[in-house]
Amino acid sequence: MSTPILLPGTPIPSSFLPRPNKSGTLTLGPGLRHTPPQTITTTTLGTLSTDPKKSALWLENLTGRYSPSVNDSVIVQIHHSSTDTYSCTLTPHTPFALLGQLSFEGASKKTRPQLKNGDLVYARVCKAGRGEDVEIECLNSATGKGEGMGPLKGGMTFDVSPGFARRLMLGRKKGGVMLLEGAGEKVKFEVAVGRNGVVWVDSGSVGITVGIGRLVQDADKSDWTVEEQERAVKKAVKDMS
Repeated sequence: MSTPILLPGTPIPSSFLPRPNKSGTLTLGPGLRHTPPQTITTTTLGTLSTDPKKSALWLENLTGRYSPSVNDSVIVQIHHSSTDTYSCTLTPHTPFALLGQLSFEGASKKTRPQLKNGDLVYARVCKAGRGEDVEIECLNSATGKGEGMGPLKGGMTFDVSPGFARRLMLGRKKGGVMLLEGAGEKVKFEVAVGRNGVVWVDSGSVGITVGIGRLVQDADKSDWTVEEQERAVKKAVKDMS
C-alpha cells in the first residue's frame, strides 16, 4: 500500500499502519521515527509503504537522495582513515560514515583488514540520527559474524536510484524486479546491492560484469514490467555469450 505524498514531521494515522506482529510490535524502515508511546512521524518527504506480512512500514523518499537508516545494507568507499576509524563515502551529498577499524568479523589490531583510499566495503548502518555521525559496521554486533559483509575485492560498481536499489533487494515477489535472479540462472556472477544506490558486480569477465551492470541501470531508467525485464534479460545474456 502507498499513501499520498507526506511532508516531513507528519504523524502517521493509525489507519495507515499494518497490524503488529505476535509480540505487538511494528518494524520501522527509512524515513520514519517513533516517539513514545505510540506516535510515528515522517522524517523526510515521501510516500508511506507497508508490508503487512512483516508488520513493516517505511517511507519511499521522493527527493531521489539516500537518507541513511539503521540496518540499511550499504556499499561505501574508503576515503581516509584515522587511528581507530575509516571515513567512508556513502553518497556524494552526505557526510562521511564512520567505520571502526575493528568492526569486522574476528578483527583485532593484528588481523583487521588493511584498507586504503578507494577500497569498497559492504556494510550495515548501525547508527543514524539527526545531528549525529552515521556509523557503519561489517558484522552483526549480536553474533560477531560478518554475514556476507566486509571488503569487496575486484568487480565494478554501478549507480542506480535508491528506490530501485531497494526493489532489487526485495526481489521479484516483493519488489517486482527479477533481473538478478533471471540473469543468475544463465550466467555466473557475484552481486551486492547497497540501499544507498550502489550495485557491485563481479564475474571474472569484464563483458559479463558490464552487461549485468548496464542491465540493472537500464531497468532503473525504463521502469520495465516483469515481462519486459524477462525479455531484456534474455537479450542481455545473448549479448554476453
